[in-house]
Amino acid sequence: MDDMDGMEKKRKAGVTMEGLNSSQHKAVTHGEGPVLVIAGAGSGKTRTLVHRMAWLLDQGVPPESILLLTFTRRAAQEMLHRAGRISGQACNRVVGGTFHASANMLLRRHGHHLGFGGGFTIIDRGDAEGIVNLIRNSLGLVGKDKRFPSKRIILNLLSGAINKSRKLEDLICETQSHLIEFTNDIIKIRKGYEEFKLNNALMDYDDLLVNWQRLLAESVQARMEISSLFRYILVDEYQDTNLIQAQIVRLLAYGHDNVMVVGDDAQSIYSFRGADFYNIMRFPEQFPGAEIIKLEQNYRSVQPILALTNAVIAQAEEKYTKELFSEIEGKVKPVVYSARNEAGEARFIVEKMKSLVKAGTEEKEIAVLFRSGFHSYKLEMELAAHSLDFEKRGGMKLTEAAHIKDVLSFLRVLINKWDNLSWNRILLQLEKIGPKTALKILDRILADDEPITALAAYKTTAKWKGALQRLAQAMAGMDRLELTPSGVFDLVMEYYRPIFERIYHDDYPKRARDLEQLKALIGGYGDLQSFVDDTTLDPPENAPGAQETAPKKLILSTIHSSKGLEWDVVFVIGLSEGRFPHQKTLPESEQWEEERRLLYVAATRARKQLFLTYSRTIMTPDRKFLNVVMSPFLREINPGLYIHEDPAPATGGNVFAYRSDPESAIPEPTPLNKTTVQSARTEFSKGMAVRHPFFGIGKVKEIPAPRRIEVHFDRHGDKLLHLDYAKLEVME
Repeated sequence: MDDMDGMEKKRKAGVTMEGLNSSQHKAVTHGEGPVLVIAGAGSGKTRTLVHRMAWLLDQGVPPESILLLTFTRRAAQEMLHRAGRISGQACNRVVGGTFHASANMLLRRHGHHLGFGGGFTIIDRGDAEGIVNLIRNSLGLVGKDKRFPSKRIILNLLSGAINKSRKLEDLICETQSHLIEFTNDIIKIRKGYEEFKLNNALMDYDDLLVNWQRLLAESVQARMEISSLFRYILVDEYQDTNLIQAQIVRLLAYGHDNVMVVGDDAQSIYSFRGADFYNIMRFPEQFPGAEIIKLEQNYRSVQPILALTNAVIAQAEEKYTKELFSEIEGKVKPVVYSARNEAGEARFIVEKMKSLVKAGTEEKEIAVLFRSGFHSYKLEMELAAHSLDFEKRGGMKLTEAAHIKDVLSFLRVLINKWDNLSWNRILLQLEKIGPKTALKILDRILADDEPITALAAYKTTAKWKGALQRLAQAMAGMDRLELTPSGVFDLVMEYYRPIFERIYHDDYPKRARDLEQLKALIGGYGDLQSFVDDTTLDPPENAPGAQETAPKKLILSTIHSSKGLEWDVVFVIGLSEGRFPHQKTLPESEQWEEERRLLYVAATRARKQLFLTYSRTIMTPDRKFLNVVMSPFLREINPGLYIHEDPAPATGGNVFAYRSDPESAIPEPTPLNKTTVQSARTEFSKGMAVRHPFFGIGKVKEIPAPRRIEVHFDRHGDKLLHLDYAKLEVME
């Protein structure tokens, strides 16, 4: 279209196109047929969708013929409001909302085609867990000495299987391998749960999508009615759709294919929720003849930041090639900082923050992003030591998790023998001791000059006498002056681990990673008092209603929680090999590529300055030092795109080599390939025949990592099992 045609189009449309670049204008004025808009980070995708709606209305498209699908109600409302202002027409008749809200509306109108009426009730998460608990109890799967998964974990598995389009047994094996022995019972619960909902006209959130897809797929009449009603379909954040949602979009467009999906393959980072990266990659195949329009002008970041982020994503195995550019002035290159250890990394960030604030940057315009919540623990303690207030999003603060509080309660009692709250928490961990009994014990021992000694002397004939005596012996062993903080921690865990695995029986492997991080942190302290003080220095959160008067805090956030946000200055931390990507992530795997996209999302949150930091030495839970190098995602890009700050020369050596002294020892390579692996007294090797209580008979196929074994089962195919949880029997 030449300039004259463009001007004529604007006059006919009546909708102002001011502020749109050429690619946005092309997407907005697209005519009939499917179109995929690849919207790079900060490229104005919302502006494009809003103008698209306004343009369609101005072309005479009836508002009720437009369906806008988003992932949040707020996003839909904002877009409809803005489209109404631009077009001068009220958009209240445009159908806009989340996938789930739209499913609810259409199922009530057309559900009779599947045999159910419009009077069903939608249940929330709490209701669903209550039903699962009811089914679980009716099957006799809870009670004395039954360490069965909680209703929360069971519902997570049922929902995950639906959203990820996976078999339930496969999902349990891959994500909750310590629960494999309960697989058959969980399948029974699912059957009972589905029957209960059907008999009582109930639907949970997953049912809304599943039944909407069924309605469109199984009823030709319903599909024709709905597709003729919505002649123009707009979908936001298409890279975040799961397989069911992609199928719904394909079926909605039956007969006209007037679909515009907007998204960015480079920002697909939610596979753990069920998002399917390949939905956006497959769109041209599902909609033959689809036009692809790329939005590459970035309105957020300075060009040096974009040059680096372009280089990061350019290495992706599968992608829509694009090159983001910016007209925003700025010449400061991103900084890559190589710290000697994690403490040095935290100190660098805190000092840099202080200088930025002193130079005029507001605290609220500074963010620290990390892959996992526990990666910020060392930084949190450094911030607290400098009295710098922060807000943490996506992942708990160090002291918030229940199992961390459990361990800290022992350490606090050792420092203050009359710490009533910590003693109470410790006593309530014991079986058969409730609040009243705990209070009775506390009244006795806290009146003594030596509470730990008084605990050992406490007389009782109750059933919990043995548990109390074990606690008293453990506490006496911990209460020795010659012990280092790490030594105390080891004794705490020796006593606490069986309790930990009992209390948190359904997800203790995940929680155990936090305890490993806590162990690594305490290893850096010379006295217990300093460690406990640092863990309690975090300022309290503002009370409800005090947000407006509270000072704006700097932000600590997981990368997943930062998506869609932006700050003037961004620090991305923990960019060491083995941490980002995670050491268990295999190169060229789907997870490896998603980790690359995770870094891309993090770096594109920065407007003016970007700092990428990593530690060359990481302390392991057993207090050894792990030599690492920078993330492979950084090593792949041209060093000329960033400034490399290094306080001290890096030591040589192989990645993942261990050493006991980070200053002098020469690292030795760690073998990566093994042909055998040992579990308890059994040694497994390739080709060995084994039997599993659920999967049946199989043969050992590979041994990819310590404590893990890949087995090919006759009935279930290849399964990756963790030897700490899998109950394998060697076949003679």
